[in-house]
Amino acid sequence: MKLSAFKLELPEGKIANYPVENRDESKLMVLHKATGLIEHKMFKDIVDYFDDGDVIVNNDTKVFPARLYGQKEKTGAQIEVFLLRELNAEMHLWDVLVDPARKIRVGNKLYFGEGELVAEVIDNTTSRGRTIRFLYDGTDEEFYKTIDTLGETPLPRTIPRETEPEDRERFQTIYAKNIGAVAAPVAGLHFTHQVLKRLEIKGVDVTPVTLHIGLGTFRQVDVEDLTKHKMDSENYTILEPTAEIVNRALDNKKRVCAIGTTSMRALESSVSASDRLKANSAWTDKFIFPPYEFKICNALVTNFHLPESTLLMQAAAFAGYDLMMKAYQVAIKEDYRFFSYGDAMLII
Repeated sequence: MKLSAFKLELPEGKIANYPVENRDESKLMVLHKATGLIEHKMFKDIVDYFDDGDVIVNNDTKVFPARLYGQKEKTGAQIEVFLLRELNAEMHLWDVLVDPARKIRVGNKLYFGEGELVAEVIDNTTSRGRTIRFLYDGTDEEFYKTIDTLGETPLPRTIPRETEPEDRERFQTIYAKNIGAVAAPVAGLHFTHQVLKRLEIKGVDVTPVTLHIGLGTFRQVDVEDLTKHKMDSENYTILEPTAEIVNRALDNKKRVCAIGTTSMRALESSVSASDRLKANSAWTDKFIFPPYEFKICNALVTNFHLPESTLLMQAAAFAGYDLMMKAYQVAIKEDYRFFSYGDAMLII
């Protein structure tokens, strides 16, 4: 498929600047692949679509406050440093993006807070990318606590407002556990403890995978031929209990629902020769777009994504291109809210 197939006119004001007050009271569009039926519900109604023995797979990655503001030595120039991934924990080496990049050269020192953190630039990786080493003598626990104190919740720049204290809680799923993401698995933001409890009472198994979301998930596609787009690699882990639960559901022809495109990518990146899920810990750069034959999941919860995004492409691969594009036109007409803090879609 071509990039231009995913162009959409998204009217102004459709991107949600804030989440709804109660997580599970966002809108839920239910898309039936077999019939094309579109239903309009609230997210808390999702429980009605699952039964005993069905499985829900969520992404339990935890967002860390990856955006730091500091000063360059000597000049005092203001610098933004976005932490992408830790390269070496012992040496505190990080892969980062810097802005403004033209001012940051190898050998520069950067100061954060009142000097609680100091970093040295040791390599240029891309036009905005750098490798930095934090000069820190404390324990790992103290280091991460300092990052947590000085860092800012990494709201996407597409949300046109300043980060607020409430974002630290709301840009995080209630089941976030394993630190490592620079963006939230946003389909999971709608879940509440009440919804999870109601699913448990119905006999639905809720089980985690971990995929640490990087900025590559949101990187703009700049090639018309989608086969030439390269995804950034992201680290994922699927534990044996999750594989067993999912495979049992597949054997019993039950529903296996991925919560978000990131959960889906992890699952589809670890498929055995017999089309069953394998426990695994690895990196994936899997790019899913139409047409694609899904091996593990037969249901998906996802948010409403931006035009020409890899997230929209993956959702379209699952729902079917024509049905997905129709659903997006309905969503615009029915005033659904888009992007990270927006509404949800269940595809079954």
